[in-house]
Amino acid sequence: MTNSTSQRLDLLDPYTVAQLGGIELVARGVVEGFLAGLHRSPFRGFSVEFAEHRPYQPGDELRYLDWKMLARSDRLFVKQYEEETNLRAMIVFDASASMDWSGSQDRLTKLEYSKRLVAALSLITLRQRDATGLIIFDEVVRDAVRARARSGHWWTLLLAIDRLVPGGGTAAEPALRMVTDLLRRRGLVILVSDLLLDRALVLRTLQYLRHRGHQVMVFHVMDPAELKLGGPAEARFRDPETGASVTARPRELRQVYESTVRRTVAAWRAACRGGGIDYHHVLTTLPFGYVLRRATARRTRLG
Repeated sequence: MTNSTSQRLDLLDPYTVAQLGGIELVARGVVEGFLAGLHRSPFRGFSVEFAEHRPYQPGDELRYLDWKMLARSDRLFVKQYEEETNLRAMIVFDASASMDWSGSQDRLTKLEYSKRLVAALSLITLRQRDATGLIIFDEVVRDAVRARARSGHWWTLLLAIDRLVPGGGTAAEPALRMVTDLLRRRGLVILVSDLLLDRALVLRTLQYLRHRGHQVMVFHVMDPAELKLGGPAEARFRDPETGASVTARPRELRQVYESTVRRTVAAWRAACRGGGIDYHHVLTTLPFGYVLRRATARRTRLG
């Protein structure tokens, strides 16, 4: 893998990127490419001021090197900064059975795509020295990592992300309620899910978080095959979470199905944005950098 390629992982096809290495390598490459194109922080309310120098360590961003110190001492030092706003972020990650699906062998499942997206999001917030935590759920809360900003915390988050396997049903409301216990002060809540759940219940909980002063962002992850109904003349469709199945003729249902999907996505978008919640519809074929930049642009306009 060339240096130029590693700097542009954020713009490559997600499936192609995933073949280059593990989640840690992908997230680092995506974030490096993403941050290289930024002129300001992607999350509203963040600003930093210089704190101190420390010795350069392999992996540190070169843009933080102090060249004047190098000239004076012939040693590499990195400028360290401290946050002024103490933003705390909590990522709420759906690991239910429905996330473990892809419409093609040449695409990541929704879960594998989301793992890399969550790893990148958490690395970005931590590099901004924002305390970041993680809640993983299916029908129950499966894991919860408290928000920390200290050095090495990303590896704790990465371990939780990397080891998770798809679970059972979906119940986001208990996980979102847990946020109020883990984020005592106003912060940023990021929900990453395919949103195959009770919309009214989840929206009430998201609005509750907004009422408590949290900024809320939703990444609605879908496989492109979910937008259109294809298949043979007759097919059996199975719900991965309940096991229920039904035999149907896709051609007879296609128009109704596709119309229903469009209305559902539009309903989520309208309800979220009407309540001051950032909503992003994300297909698993979309390069990670585009997703991050789109979220950045919207937060910049709002903030």
